[in-house]
Amino acid sequence: MPARMRCWTRRKTHFGGLTMTFRAMKAVLLACAGVGALIAATADANAGGFAVREQSAWGQGTSYAGVAAGGSLSAMFWNPATMTQMPGIQSESVVSLILPYAANSPTAGSLVGAPGFGGTGNTAETAIVPGSYFSYQINPSLWVGMSVNAPFGLSVSFPSMWAGRDYAAGESHLRSYNATPSVAYRINDWISVGAGVQIQYADASLQRGVSAAGLGEIATISGNGWGYGFTAGVTLTPTPTTTIGLGYRSMIDQKIDGNLMAGGGAITLTSPASTTINLPDTVSFGLRQRISPQWTLLGTVEWTNWSRIGTSNVSGPPLPAAALTLPFQYKDGWLFSAGAEYMWDPQWTLRAGVGFEKSPITDDVRIPLLPDNDRYWASVGATYKVTNKLSIDAAYSHVFVKSTPINITAASGNPWWPTSFGIDYIGTVDSHIDILSVGLKYRWDNPEPPPPTKSALYHK
Repeated sequence: MPARMRCWTRRKTHFGGLTMTFRAMKAVLLACAGVGALIAATADANAGGFAVREQSAWGQGTSYAGVAAGGSLSAMFWNPATMTQMPGIQSESVVSLILPYAANSPTAGSLVGAPGFGGTGNTAETAIVPGSYFSYQINPSLWVGMSVNAPFGLSVSFPSMWAGRDYAAGESHLRSYNATPSVAYRINDWISVGAGVQIQYADASLQRGVSAAGLGEIATISGNGWGYGFTAGVTLTPTPTTTIGLGYRSMIDQKIDGNLMAGGGAITLTSPASTTINLPDTVSFGLRQRISPQWTLLGTVEWTNWSRIGTSNVSGPPLPAAALTLPFQYKDGWLFSAGAEYMWDPQWTLRAGVGFEKSPITDDVRIPLLPDNDRYWASVGATYKVTNKLSIDAAYSHVFVKSTPINITAASGNPWWPTSFGIDYIGTVDSHIDILSVGLKYRWDNPEPPPPTKSALYHK
């Protein structure tokens, strides 16, 4: 939401009939840039870049190995065709507790000499991520469903005064809400297809320092907007023990429209600002291979088209500049994971998995708001079948994040350096993530009884 800011400077300028400080005008520009930067600013989002992977407690237990091939209703997030594996009327609800840690340590070359311009403690705040799924089988071949998720999000808190304050200061958040009505069709026993429509709403608020003068100026802006896309997928069952899935979540051009308030002394300026962030599309390949009545092996390869985000423009008269660039300039992201499920008995299923995530954010473009780097996943999970209608999933993951350097100087070529008056920041980030997830699955209709055995038929 709009916030007042105090600014000091010796230089004045006239704009739109109002007299405002030159520094306040710069604050307006930087706060507008913050709308777009916020979409990219989650210190510990969990799918590379700033996406959130925690959409399934069942899938998390194997580091998301095999999720696009099905096995649980929440697999429809990655591949809507997997709904055809869920007979009758079913629902699944998931809650994930994300416990991230990210501490910044400035090094030589940063503004570390002045009092208050040091590093930070943990800037990543605890987050709760929900997800819900529903499917309804209309006839033996046709399913309809709905999923509601939070695929992008953050909650971070930086000191108002620290060495990297021109790139991150104060509290920022991003909340996204994505509803996806879907349909799936079973063509025959070995192939199913599915598709859905994504409807996404995002709400954002960003705070960022606007000078290194030690005066504590903070620019604040909030905004929200809508974006639209689709999902599609196919599952193949070439043998009774093999399932292959290929899922696609389309790109979304997420619009953000916001208002800001900036001023110096008794003068304030309210101005609109808007931008569109080109969010990536994702292709997920999943494999489930049963090797015995108890054991199933799982695998995932996932590609995310983060390179489409490129550089975004921020505009919004009466700003002095017609447009302001947001130089994200990410590369594509990848996930590789492998895992296994073990059916301990009719009530308990155990699972575990490991994964490697190639971050789309390179050393060339990294900023303190999003110190993402390559990650290694280690996960365990279990499912307990309470009744033939009700089951509970639980999972725990630890994510090891590679040591993360940040270098924002003219010599480094980092494109964010000119957006903050050319203030240098050099440092490292120590980070890791712990994740706990719980899921509840319920079948609302009455399952059909299993077919009688030959022995039962003989004695009938």
